[in-house]
Amino acid sequence: MNKAITDGVQLMPPAFANGLTVWSSGDGTPGSDTYANANNAAFVPADQDFGGCLEVQKVNSTTRVRYMGETPLLPGCYLQIKARIKVLSGSLPNVRIAAFAGRSGGNAVTGIPLNSATTSLTDYGEVVEVTAIVGAGDRTGVDMVWGSTPIYGHFGIDLTGPNGGIVRIDDIEIEDVTSFFLRDLISVVDVRDYGALGDGTTDDSAAFDRANSAAEGRLILVPPGTYFLADDVSLSANVRFEGTITMPTDKVLMLTKEFHLPAYIDAFGDEELAFKKAFQALLNNVDHEALDMRGRKVFIREPIDMQAAVPDRDTYATRRVIRNGQLEAAPTGDWDDVVVTGQGTYDPSDSRKLTGVTNISAIEIGSRVEGNGVGREVYVRDKDITTQEITLSNPLYDAAGRQTYTFKRFKYLVDFSGFRSLSKFIFDDVEFQCNGVCSGILLAPTGLIFHVRDCFFSRPKDKGITSHGGGCQGMFIDRCQFLSAEDALNVPERKSIGFNVNANDPKIRDNRATKFRHFGVITGANSLIKGNHFFQGDAISDGVRSAGFVIAKAYCSTIFNGNYIDNCFLEWTNEHDPTPNFTSGFSFSAMTISDNVFLSGDVAPWFSYVVVKPYGSGHFLNGVAITGNKFRSINGNIDRAERVDTSFSDLDHSRAKALTFTGNSYHGVTYQVSNPLRIKHDQNTTASTWVVETDQKLPFDGYAMGVDSIVMLERIKNASNVANFDMPNIDLREGPNEDRVHVAWGEAQRGLLQVTVRSDS
Repeated sequence: MNKAITDGVQLMPPAFANGLTVWSSGDGTPGSDTYANANNAAFVPADQDFGGCLEVQKVNSTTRVRYMGETPLLPGCYLQIKARIKVLSGSLPNVRIAAFAGRSGGNAVTGIPLNSATTSLTDYGEVVEVTAIVGAGDRTGVDMVWGSTPIYGHFGIDLTGPNGGIVRIDDIEIEDVTSFFLRDLISVVDVRDYGALGDGTTDDSAAFDRANSAAEGRLILVPPGTYFLADDVSLSANVRFEGTITMPTDKVLMLTKEFHLPAYIDAFGDEELAFKKAFQALLNNVDHEALDMRGRKVFIREPIDMQAAVPDRDTYATRRVIRNGQLEAAPTGDWDDVVVTGQGTYDPSDSRKLTGVTNISAIEIGSRVEGNGVGREVYVRDKDITTQEITLSNPLYDAAGRQTYTFKRFKYLVDFSGFRSLSKFIFDDVEFQCNGVCSGILLAPTGLIFHVRDCFFSRPKDKGITSHGGGCQGMFIDRCQFLSAEDALNVPERKSIGFNVNANDPKIRDNRATKFRHFGVITGANSLIKGNHFFQGDAISDGVRSAGFVIAKAYCSTIFNGNYIDNCFLEWTNEHDPTPNFTSGFSFSAMTISDNVFLSGDVAPWFSYVVVKPYGSGHFLNGVAITGNKFRSINGNIDRAERVDTSFSDLDHSRAKALTFTGNSYHGVTYQVSNPLRIKHDQNTTASTWVVETDQKLPFDGYAMGVDSIVMLERIKNASNVANFDMPNIDLREGPNEDRVHVAWGEAQRGLLQVTVRSDS
């Protein structure tokens, strides 16, 4: 690069032969004294070494020769000033290249070097050449580093040392020597050429901006050093970082040309900080919708407060993606749970509040709440220290009054709880390697459509994904692996949970989970749970099993389809109901469980695959379809595929409505239930009332609530062997368990018939 050639910039001063009126004996600024008609100087037209030259007698302690023209110092340019000199007689002086540095308005720039090193003149008649290079960047070979403030200079020489000597000076030359440092062939823009110092304290933001403006498609080079950027910086060209960046937390580095995690790691030199700054840029319109980690593993030493990484934003609702990498918890990081106890009062009429909470300032938002009458996966959604109130993620079922609660705050690799709302955020093909020391993701308290797909949640200590509020609304979890840290533990010792959902409309599809306490706890309605494989067994013979999924909402409007449920079960509860006794509504309703594979081995006989657990009285099944499932127990039979857990209450079987339980297959299951249930009854002895047993084959030990049909499979005959074609009467809900049907005839009869019995109405 040579600006004199490429841009027509005038750098070379005029020859002395053109007159001495533009050559100053001062600093070269307008109005300073010139050598025209000076007593100690004259133009010599024919020197044997120089041709035309300037002859000067040194009369001052510093005798100056300055070109009065404003030689421009352009960003990225380096100028070389060259002078040849010889001593004719008198004292031998010293010589150096010197200059005046100017800014806009003609003011001098101070605090920068204005002269080069001094050269001693030792022999009369010897031609000595002195040179110096001036430029913005602190680069090897630059004698006067001026930074970015000066925009022009008055260049020349100084004579120092003893007075009296007479010297002759050849025409002074100024040329662009930027090519010494940067050749156009390699298309590189060095930030030092635009004033960056890289000393870790000087603000280099403006220099980076200038380098970016000058790049025009060329590579920006950030050489070794530490570059402090006190302001936002956006680089739209490719960048190579040999040095590193430091900047305040609230300032953004936008690498819009190469927006990926390795570029930020190169920029900041620290993987964890780089991830935060890249995320900050992602949410600050970096002109990319996704942050590609490019397969990098980032070791995390403490929970990443994702909102603190973007301090200018606490809500975000534009689609953004983080993909293709691994976040791994460092084993010696800050991962200890924060556990606080405090008393609080619960009133079911204000079902999501704890009031009068002691020790509230120490209780962290996102803490799980434990206490009497608290269901699973209830969290602190918000708190008000002034009023001593805590807002809960879900109501409590039996906690009226005042008691002591435990609040446990788990630590997460990625913590979004600082956002007020976060929507349309996606993790794609990312592994959350928790290493048994921390949990995976804590969602924001509100937001729509958080999506994780093709991700691994490896060995979370407590939780894979936690929602402590409504940030799970419409959440998608697709094709993910949830790998427990508790594989070696027996079922009763496990405590970790794959994920939980509080809000409506989650889609949980095609995932795989191993040996958690529960794979999922879902309180919201309108859930689609399809194609998942989760297993939770252990090696204990006749062992207990935990629920794979907990649906903690009576009216759930849920489809549970095509899953592989291995050594665990589906539990359906109303444990987040502040008034658990049924008073109005739909009760346990709107559930479809279809075409799933249920498998267990070495379990206790009372184990079942579908368990309804009412937390209050008066509940019933309403609009439930359990069809096309494969129920199989190996290494020992189980009694039933379905049951009611009556730990708190039984169902009101007299109110069952629209219950379909058909088309299922059973292997290793003693009571193979169906509704409607077809029963063949063979009455060998004559009787006027035939007692038809359902033999515990109505679902959930329900009542015999109706008969769809009676079909005579042979002629009905009386004691005289005379056929009778009368129709009988039917008596329902007979027997101590109300599960028998009585077929009543006008006279004693015998024969074979088929009765289709229903446990619903």
